[in-house]
Amino acid sequence: MFETEELADGFKVYISESHRFGTDAFLLANFAALGHNEVVLDLCAGCGIVGFLLFLTKNPKLIHAVEVQKEAVDLMRRTVEENKLTNFDVRLADLRDLDSNAFHGGNINLIVCNPPYKAEFSGLLSKRGDVAIARHEVMCTIDDICKVASRLLGVGGRLCLCQRSERLVDTLVTMRANKIEPKRIRFVSFKMGRSPWLFLVEGRRSGRPFLKIDPPLFLEADSRATPELLGIYGKL
Repeated sequence: MFETEELADGFKVYISESHRFGTDAFLLANFAALGHNEVVLDLCAGCGIVGFLLFLTKNPKLIHAVEVQKEAVDLMRRTVEENKLTNFDVRLADLRDLDSNAFHGGNINLIVCNPPYKAEFSGLLSKRGDVAIARHEVMCTIDDICKVASRLLGVGGRLCLCQRSERLVDTLVTMRANKIEPKRIRFVSFKMGRSPWLFLVEGRRSGRPFLKIDPPLFLEADSRATPELLGIYGKL
């Protein structure tokens, strides 16, 4: 069964019980800097939410969205058809199989990814395959994501992703090992005084070592959404 969520006036996104979205998708789409006329690749796309947010707020030339689960791909295709999008390409594929010919030799400027947060053997693994794939590194690891980014991005191309704070070292080390140099990072906390639960990171293919730490992002103050969070949602 599926339902829809309205992102902006008349723009509906199809979702299901297994393939929904949360605040982290909005934070990642907002964090990802997009230049004029650039081509985006969304890996681990799920229902396509990050790509659709970029389409609505940053006007890319073309978005490719890759997802390994057929139900999620069907949802994305419904959304594309419902909203009559002509520059949103949906692919049912295992990202590990993507090579430089996957997009007809086109130049990918930016890769975004909201990956599974938990390592394969950490925490309780859901008995539901769709949930396990979304939450644990069952079908792909951070290393797989960085490897494909290194293959598909040209020099200076960017990879932006979000991940739980406890995976920080894993993520930065793996990016650098695959020639994706971490260049910018931002930590996200629910409120001031709380440890970060999430971080957002941008790396550049073959970039020089230099890491900029952005000011932290807080989601709540006085039991209300912060002005910055409201501003992120307000862009829609």
